[in-house]
Amino acid sequence: MSAIDWGDVPTWLGAVFAAGAAAAAVWTLASQRAQIKEQREFIAVQAANLALEREELRAAAEERREAQAKQVSMHPRREGLERDENGEVVPDQWVVAVRNRSDAPLYDLELRFGSCYLAAEVYDIPESAVHGPNPGERRELPVAVLGPGRAVRFCSQRWPRTTVHNNRPTLFFTDAGGLRWQLDWHGRLEEAPLPEPSA
Repeated sequence: MSAIDWGDVPTWLGAVFAAGAAAAAVWTLASQRAQIKEQREFIAVQAANLALEREELRAAAEERREAQAKQVSMHPRREGLERDENGEVVPDQWVVAVRNRSDAPLYDLELRFGSCYLAAEVYDIPESAVHGPNPGERRELPVAVLGPGRAVRFCSQRWPRTTVHNNRPTLFFTDAGGLRWQLDWHGRLEEAPLPEPSA
């Protein structure tokens, strides 16, 4: 029987080092894959955080942009001079009180009824008379400036009952930052296009 040839020492050392190098390469690849996975997860979390921060900044900017406009209130009611056969008042006119509760003036206030009717009269009133009968002092239309903490009352022309009902009021105004707004009788506030400059 012959002896098994196990080779020489340099071959064995070469094989051991090759196996070690292969194991190190496999370990390095696994480690790099784990690091890449961690980096991707970190980047995804950071991207989500940045998106949330951007959304918060956008919401804060929007809140600042709308802050003054949200402090403007409109209080519409229908009034009439005559009563029907049941003794109830026949509404033939809109009376709309507008308050500027902000700490800055409003500009170019205009009240429209329906799509085409403008207010017939406007009066300065004390803020305490927003819901009351105090007629106040008459002003020129349109209202160029309404100071902070001030209120005015707009009155429509007199119409038949159905015309009054179908021509609900919408307030248009420009805030201190130059943005144009519209506030409808439901209290919905929206940005409005700037009026065309008069020739």
